[in-house]
Amino acid sequence: MVRIIAFLVGLFFSGWLIVSAGFTTYEMITDPAKPTVEKLFHKHPKPVSFAHDGPFGEFDKAQLQRGLKVFQEVCAACHGMKQVAFRDFAALGYSEDEIKAIAKGWPLEVPSINPETGEPATRKALPSDKLPYPFANEVAGRAANNNAYPPDLSLIVKAREGGAPYIYSLLTGYQQPSAELLKQFPEAKPGTGLHHNPYFHSLNIAMAPPLTGEGQVTFDDGTPSTVPQMAKDVSAFLTWAAEPKLEARKQAGWAALLFLLIFTGLAYLSYRTIWAEKKKH
Repeated sequence: MVRIIAFLVGLFFSGWLIVSAGFTTYEMITDPAKPTVEKLFHKHPKPVSFAHDGPFGEFDKAQLQRGLKVFQEVCAACHGMKQVAFRDFAALGYSEDEIKAIAKGWPLEVPSINPETGEPATRKALPSDKLPYPFANEVAGRAANNNAYPPDLSLIVKAREGGAPYIYSLLTGYQQPSAELLKQFPEAKPGTGLHHNPYFHSLNIAMAPPLTGEGQVTFDDGTPSTVPQMAKDVSAFLTWAAEPKLEARKQAGWAALLFLLIFTGLAYLSYRTIWAEKKKH
């Protein structure tokens, strides 16, 4: 009797699920969801290539140094990189003295304690210091940026879908909303403190265009500092910050692949040798 009741209960719930799924499917077909403004006007990252792309790609140190300068002179005013220390810049080709000069000349000082009074203070950065965050805490960061919290950029390339091409597209994608967008969705017009950028997920972003025009940064190697060039260089630098061991991982991957190929060949030859005599019988 118990089995019959359990069977009937299970049959009831299974039938209910089938009926519910049928009604849901019918409603989706007869009354499909209206496309949202993000779905219609959000753009995918622009096609852009970097020297580190692909299985054989390597970082362009000159590009990384230019990207560091863009970050130092433009991005560091609002963003920090708590996972990166000044001494890590040795991987970009800088000498110890150059790293000390970069740390000392950084536009922000690092928090410290006055040894004489014990009061909070600031000091010039040292090579062992992490790149400082420009605000004391999140509350201060939001207060200075229209309640938008500038994120730490240490891992931003890994944290955003699209990686470096997305960062590049975002930095070069600021524009006025199209007439078609405002006609279909008047509410999509950027409000106070917002800026239209079709590469941002909600189309309107609180961050003002950080790259404003050619010559904003002077590169030491003489490369023209156009907006696309600065955006590409800083995107490459942020990729390095998120994956400083990228080149080593690629080399390890190729070594592992070579080992597997050799091992597969040896295993096949061993198979042929071991079973050769038995196959004759």
